[in-house]
Amino acid sequence: MDGNGRWAKQRFLPRAVGHQRGVEAVRRVVRRAGELGLDALTLYAFSTENWRRPEDEISALMGLLKRFLVSELDEIAGNGVRLRVIGDHTAFGDELKDLIDGALARTATNTGLNLVIALNYGSQDEIARAAARAAAVGPVTPETIEAHLDTAGLPPLDLLIRTSGEVRLSNFLLWQAAYAEMLFVDVLWPDFGAGHLDAALSEFAARERRFGGR
Repeated sequence: MDGNGRWAKQRFLPRAVGHQRGVEAVRRVVRRAGELGLDALTLYAFSTENWRRPEDEISALMGLLKRFLVSELDEIAGNGVRLRVIGDHTAFGDELKDLIDGALARTATNTGLNLVIALNYGSQDEIARAAARAAAVGPVTPETIEAHLDTAGLPPLDLLIRTSGEVRLSNFLLWQAAYAEMLFVDVLWPDFGAGHLDAALSEFAARERRFGGR
């Protein structure tokens, strides 16, 4: 979900406004994903590298996450969405951690869309942790590493979308993206909506997936 800051800069607005509009885009996309019957939607909300940003921007992002959980949880739970988190959200302080834990518990038995939020997440760190856990219990193989990833139990990653025109993965789902289709779009995240998701899925459906075969 890239481009919040540039969206705000283009309009001579504070970066925090861009992040606020980014939350509105999250709302649109989550609703559309549920309508389409997708199994899982993973959103990269806060990376391990994002701690390098200015303190006031980090504080604003944490505040937006709190407000999102408070304002959207009833709708998320009511629509059968199961919330999951990858990464280490315990680093965000007790108040936010408790909000997240409460949301996870409330939606744990839902059977609709798996809404996965990547929080304090970095894929290299995830792979290292998974390999260490695999080594602690037996031989290290691709299968044992995968079983210990944060995404264990989720469907395989089919399509990875990055907004804003940047063409890189930025430490996101590196292992899971091994055979995923990738789509890089020029739209800044605050402008991304249901129609853009529909178009992405249409392009995905038109691609031939060979998984290393001919």
